[in-house]
Amino acid sequence: MGPYAGRYVKNEYYAKGEAPEKSVDIDISIQLKYENKAFHVEKHVHNYPHCWRTDKPVLYYPMDSWFIKISQVRDRLYELNQTINWKPKATGEGRFGNWLQNANDWNLSRSRFWGIPLPIWRTEDKTEEIIIGSVEELMAEIDKSVAQGLMTENPFAGFVVGDMSEANYDKIDLHKNVVDKIILVSPKGQPMRREADLIDVWFDSGSMPVAQWHYPFEEVPDHGSLTADFIAEGVDQTRGWFYTLHAIAGLVFDHVAYKNVLSNGLVLDKFGKKMSKRLGNAVDPFKTLDDYGPDPIRWYMIANTNPWDNLKFDIEGVGEVRRKFFGTLYNTYSFFALYANLDNFTGNEPQVPLQERSELDRWILSELHTLIKNVNTSLDGYDATKATRDIQYFVNEHLSNWFVRLSRRRFWKGEYGTDKVSAYQTLYTCLLTVAKMGAPVAPFFMEQLYRDLTATLDDKAKKESVHLEDFPVYDEQFIDKALEYKMEKAQLISSMTLSLRQLEKIKVRQPLQRLMIPVHNQAEREEIQAVAALIKAEVNVKDIELLDDASGILVKTVKPNFKTLGPKYGKDMKAISGAVGQMSQQDIAGLEQNGSFELALPDKTLTLTIDDFDIRTKDIEGWKVAHENGLTVALDININDELRHEGIARELVNRIQNLRKDSGFEVTDRIEVTFAPEQNSKELIEEAVKNNQQYIETETLTDTINFDAKVNDGTEIVFDNLSLNIKIVKIS
Repeated sequence: MGPYAGRYVKNEYYAKGEAPEKSVDIDISIQLKYENKAFHVEKHVHNYPHCWRTDKPVLYYPMDSWFIKISQVRDRLYELNQTINWKPKATGEGRFGNWLQNANDWNLSRSRFWGIPLPIWRTEDKTEEIIIGSVEELMAEIDKSVAQGLMTENPFAGFVVGDMSEANYDKIDLHKNVVDKIILVSPKGQPMRREADLIDVWFDSGSMPVAQWHYPFEEVPDHGSLTADFIAEGVDQTRGWFYTLHAIAGLVFDHVAYKNVLSNGLVLDKFGKKMSKRLGNAVDPFKTLDDYGPDPIRWYMIANTNPWDNLKFDIEGVGEVRRKFFGTLYNTYSFFALYANLDNFTGNEPQVPLQERSELDRWILSELHTLIKNVNTSLDGYDATKATRDIQYFVNEHLSNWFVRLSRRRFWKGEYGTDKVSAYQTLYTCLLTVAKMGAPVAPFFMEQLYRDLTATLDDKAKKESVHLEDFPVYDEQFIDKALEYKMEKAQLISSMTLSLRQLEKIKVRQPLQRLMIPVHNQAEREEIQAVAALIKAEVNVKDIELLDDASGILVKTVKPNFKTLGPKYGKDMKAISGAVGQMSQQDIAGLEQNGSFELALPDKTLTLTIDDFDIRTKDIEGWKVAHENGLTVALDININDELRHEGIARELVNRIQNLRKDSGFEVTDRIEVTFAPEQNSKELIEEAVKNNQQYIETETLTDTINFDAKVNDGTEIVFDNLSLNIKIVKIS
């Protein structure tokens, strides 16, 4: 205004060398002081936006803009959002829901060159305007303008309306530099020129569901839809793509643009800090891919934390996944392939009926179909983290650590009969199903596993790739919850017993005589009896003794669990502690059997659950006792000479098997073994071998066992304060 008209408010906006000596704000301050109109003038330092390209200050000033009146429909957009499945739910209901409830009108105008021009033409006095909705409509309006003499010709005259071919659309250009030359005519005969702005690029992105099908100018195909089943993006898109998709679909069609949405978290370093070169905590993705491969990385990232949570990326975690999951799965397949090839198992054999399979086979198939059911449920709910964790647990704990370990003898012993075929088919089914379920997350590893497993299958029984297979569907007839529960109890008993062995540093190869287990009722007795053979094999004990009344043998103590009781009964804790201290052995037994207990206080009675108590069992001489989840086991740790000899024999079998493997022998090779014990070990080792010779020979495929004072080229073995040299020779 006045003498300052046309000047920039900051000298930085001038071209180089054109800036005046004093900036306009200084000149205005001087004038105000000269006219005695300035109360106080001072410099004020404040934050100011700068251009990210040039680092120069950005000039803000009010401009006319076109808006979409979102405020008029935001309540409906909020209602539609309630029908969308958000992962996590808190983002949809909180961050996005709050944004919709307070949504302002959408500023559609952008002052740029590249982009979609606003299709609005107006007269100079702004009293008449037209919005163009298609090329057909634009061509018709141009023809009117040509007829009125405002344009000499239609620049799109060669375009054929209704021809959707790319060649036809190549004849038109709707960019700013072209359409800005088009002058239309108003109903009153006045020239209309296009509004200079472009459309917000997020409007383009939000139009994707309709733009991909060229709707409404072309029909949506039968396989297509204007509503996506699933989309995924960063949580910042609640004000970006998620919003514009939702807003346009709600405005135009009054329905949602997507049914399910997953908002991704960030990948941070292992300490939870943002990765950056400056901090030196960035992980090189290409080196990580070279070192570990894509599948362990992908599996780690999905199984480690929910995709919508921030991931603390630890390279050691990737190595652990590769070793514990992929390594275990590979070793399980290698075990299967080794013996399947020896027995010429192909996978084409007639299936052994379910009722004719062993209890162990039926259990793992039940767990497999329960897994299939759970994985499908998780994936249908867009919870890939739980799905991958379930698969990993099944492979590590059920398949490898329990089924294969307890079935080893079935694979490498005995005739190729029904039980052996059943073992092969069961393990084969588990491996093949895991390959199919794990393929979306570990496509390369599972593809190789699938191809290796199906190499001997008839062509009609397999696909070219695991990725062409149908995803597994569970079969209810395979699921036996009672059997799963029994096996879970067997696993718990075994785990507790092995913990006692570890506590006493007694190796599993050393057999022990007895395991005592108190039972609360006949049903529990029958459950444990059904899996007793498996437990004995797993923990290496000779006998399991089930006690109906262990009160005279095992003495238990009970204390309040302050962690659970404190928050609920803070002021009553002193009385509770006193009442718990008065509980008898019969009270404790009733608590374990029923899972709850009526605890009488001076002024009231409380119903407490077993989780509200800390129950422990006192050790008895010669035994070790463990208690967990209402179950008690007592292990006899006394080792007599017979048990000691058998333990030595088992250790020798293990060392001979390792020597066979290290020597490169085939699993069917027969051998001759020579022992040369040290003098201080001679008597004990000879006695152990003599008493268990048939067992050693059978387990190691040994035809002859010799003792000598010394052997050449032998291997020195030391265990349990015993030392000897062993030499094995293959018998041709």
